Amino acid sequence: MKLTPFLLVLPALAYVIGFAFFPTIEAVYLSFQDPHGGFSLYNYEELSYFNLSGAIIDTIVVTIGALAIQLALGFLVASVLAREFFGKRALSSITIIPMGIATVVAAVTFSFVFQTSGGYANTILHSLFGLNVNWYQSSISSLLVVMIADSWKNTPIVALILLAGMSSIPKELYYASAIDGAGPIRRFFYITLPNLRSFIGISLILRGVQEFNIFALPLILIGEHPPLLTTLIYDLYTTTFPEVGLALASATILLGFILVFSSIVIKLSGGR
Repeated sequence: MKLTPFLLVLPALAYVIGFAFFPTIEAVYLSFQDPHGGFSLYNYEELSYFNLSGAIIDTIVVTIGALAIQLALGFLVASVLAREFFGKRALSSITIIPMGIATVVAAVTFSFVFQTSGGYANTILHSLFGLNVNWYQSSISSLLVVMIADSWKNTPIVALILLAGMSSIPKELYYASAIDGAGPIRRFFYITLPNLRSFIGISLILRGVQEFNIFALPLILIGEHPPLLTTLIYDLYTTTFPEVGLALASATILLGFILVFSSIVIKLSGGR
């Protein structure tokens, strides 16, 4: 009888081991093989000729920037939806619409928004300040476009997670603190944030892993320049075939970043 729970999870465990664990281990193992089948760092040494450091920096910038934007907007949206007001259901429905938009469609839409000539963003800036910005002139502005487009699509999931956390906080805590003279800012830092610690951790892991793996959006918006780790892997896999080892080495480095990031977030959020 006690074995029943373990037998029920066996199919899921077999799926994870067969389709996620083994392919990952195999990819990591093959990344350490040179063209002659020997075990070496050949693929990692060759990556230095393909702007690996630039791709790593760009990936970290996009991940941190997008997470910061999504957390800030997520807190704002969740704080509004946590209150009772007329039209709350309609606003909730409108808020989650971007989640249903395909990534490719969102990328094409934002390519229209940030067109250098005639784009919606430049039209607004020109009418207000007389400015016309070339959004793809520098690496920073190009990555900013990616961060904004990604945040528009994925902020709703962050907001929903934070809203679930806010709904679980007892209202009595806010009433008691308000009676003691605590203002909105003090209540936010001393009640809301500590009680949302695990929910923030879930948001960061969920979105952080996906940010490190972001691919279609930057590929459509900015192509392969400036490169991210994912677009570099795609570039190496499609242009240097059959030297797939370079792409596997890049993917292994990306996996390392994801594992380190997840471990740090779990530790900081108090998880085990």
